[in-house]
Amino acid sequence: MTSTRSDAVPAVQPLDAAAFDRLIAALRPRLHRYCARMTGSVVDGEDVLQEALAKALEALPGAGAIDDADAWMFRIAHNAALDHLRQRARREAVHSDEDVAMLATSVAIEDEHMAVETSLRTFMRLPASQRSCVILKDVLGHSIEEIAGVLDDATIASVKAALHRGRARLRELSLEAEPTRVVAPSKREQALIAAYIDRFNARDFDALRAMLADEVRLDLVARTRLSGRTQVGTYYGQYERLADWRFVLGSVDGRPAALAFDPHDTAGAPIYFVLLSWDGDRLVGIRDFRYARYAVEGAEFATLA
Repeated sequence: MTSTRSDAVPAVQPLDAAAFDRLIAALRPRLHRYCARMTGSVVDGEDVLQEALAKALEALPGAGAIDDADAWMFRIAHNAALDHLRQRARREAVHSDEDVAMLATSVAIEDEHMAVETSLRTFMRLPASQRSCVILKDVLGHSIEEIAGVLDDATIASVKAALHRGRARLRELSLEAEPTRVVAPSKREQALIAAYIDRFNARDFDALRAMLADEVRLDLVARTRLSGRTQVGTYYGQYERLADWRFVLGSVDGRPAALAFDPHDTAGAPIYFVLLSWDGDRLVGIRDFRYARYAVEGAEFATLA
């Protein structure tokens, strides 16, 4: 597989704020692909990605000249993913002690295709070391040497071992039927989201503003964050000027959501989604992925009647 690493930032250059912004603009979809597969969810993947960006910004002033900005950023994202997995009490062994002398090192095309098509939940059934190596090599196209540079304390031999074992396990898992993720929002939550969607589709934005709690927070992913009823109320003004969406009640990776579809493509898949949080009947959180459409890749969607 040909590497698609970004060329946004020259090698061995200090990363100032402007250079960092260019790097992330070029790299963000690939970072999300990695984080989503490490965590088993496109939503958790975005959480990890945002945490990685915050850590990178914090480290930036003392980072100095960075010889490989892509690898530096992937290393931070990898460590953020492991932190996330520790918090979920799912962290597994980071390194393999398998003897690599007998392992083949060539990359088979069928292994690359298998990894790209593997569901996020299936990736979660691999140990973290195997998972990260397969994602970086077969999904994102990094070399063995690059992977060893991303993973802390990894060697060429340990990467080859983890890659071999991960591919073998994915082949085994591909023969097993994967259960459907069941979504069971409470009747109250489903009614609240349904009412929100009905008002959105009716373009009744004043009614939507009336649903906002005073302390509501908006995350317009990859674009901006707003807080408070007045600021978040301006968000609907953007939608008033647009007509490229219709919302349907559904779920993404097992979480209730408003799924956005192209109104001119009745048979199409969701193009992005919005997550909502409630306190009583007041809306306290909006997470809109309109400008982060990379997040739909690999997501498990369902519509709720």
